[in-house]
Amino acid sequence: MSAEPAPARPASTILLLRNRGGIEVFMMVRHYQIEFASGALVFPGGSVDAGDQDIVDAPELYDNRQGFDAASLKFRIAAIRETFEESGILLARPRGSAQLVTAGRAGEIGQTHRTALCEGKESFARIVADNGLVLALDQLAHYAHWITPVGMPKRFDTHFFIAKAPPEQVGVHDGKEATDSIWVSPREAVEGGASGRFKLPFPTTRNLIRLGKQPTVEAALADAGRSAVVTVMPVVSRDGDRRLLRIPAEAGYDGELFDVSGGV
Repeated sequence: MSAEPAPARPASTILLLRNRGGIEVFMMVRHYQIEFASGALVFPGGSVDAGDQDIVDAPELYDNRQGFDAASLKFRIAAIRETFEESGILLARPRGSAQLVTAGRAGEIGQTHRTALCEGKESFARIVADNGLVLALDQLAHYAHWITPVGMPKRFDTHFFIAKAPPEQVGVHDGKEATDSIWVSPREAVEGGASGRFKLPFPTTRNLIRLGKQPTVEAALADAGRSAVVTVMPVVSRDGDRRLLRIPAEAGYDGELFDVSGGV
């Protein structure tokens, strides 16, 4: 009897974008001792946790003008929390304001709370409430949904979002889960993956290639707004010495069968 596949843990990630003569995206290098995707260049993100439900249960702490359901709320809240933990970038507004928090205010909140949050000594819900914030869930556009293939020992059910980075918030890695961070064009990141400069997971590469087709952040957000998200769970197969991944053609990644013999 075959073993049951490992469960896929709910997770979220954000492609934070800015215009610099074309799109640039914020990315981080994961610590080489991290169990999953060690040393890889990735977007900030991580697992949905129990504390995210605490925020769902406190609607005064987030902007839900778009009427997201409870499941969608958890993924979006987790995406903003993980991004703040890993980069210090905070997608939130002061209560009663239409503007996102300033870079200076985000820096103050990060300096005071980020370490304690990462160490599990303080909850994100309490940080948001005590600092008079409302999470800007409306700033996130749903971009992609990938589930780790069956048969992998560690699996994630990950929703990808894109968002325009708040003005002047440039981000900085935490030095623990991530050892470096950069703003990079999608083309440079993909070329770096091909040359060996970067280690890029397969879903990261495909989303960078897709993102690189858009000339500006605004165009990328508009494209996401009119494109249906197709769930992708790659199917792994072998053809001699080649390792292949098959994904749905309708997912919008310019192909269905990909040779990943060199690794993902």
